[in-house]
Amino acid sequence: MRLIGRREFVDFPRLGIKHVEAKIDTGAYTASFHCETIMVHKEKGESVLYFTINPSQKEPYAFKEFSQKKVKNSFGEMEERYVIKTIIALGGKKIWSTISLTNRDNMRYPVLIGRRLLKGKFLIDANQIHTNGLKLKSIITKKNK
Repeated sequence: MRLIGRREFVDFPRLGIKHVEAKIDTGAYTASFHCETIMVHKEKGESVLYFTINPSQKEPYAFKEFSQKKVKNSFGEMEERYVIKTIIALGGKKIWSTISLTNRDNMRYPVLIGRRLLKGKFLIDANQIHTNGLKLKSIITKKNK
């Protein structure tokens, strides 16, 4: 297990996205990621999900494997979101996880990490930020010296 704070930097290696500040939120079940545009197009009889993460992005990300699910948003309302599966690098670990795509313009952080991704992998210290996944063994050893 590793220790993380209430905010951490995360990477999305398969998307080529690095060092994005994320809010660690044990009150949320799933992870979510800010997108500017989200669209689905049929290509050769197959649905392809396209999304961009900023207005100046020239080439959108494309996913052939995706799903839709109802998610309770920060206002307590149910909304339909597209969900992808990708690798998230957090606190020295690389984790395959599902992440919902949504516009988080009104939120302070572009990424929210929920308890589904965290469970059994991390302990959260709400007094800390940007720990980069301190190893618990090293923390315990330092305190006992």
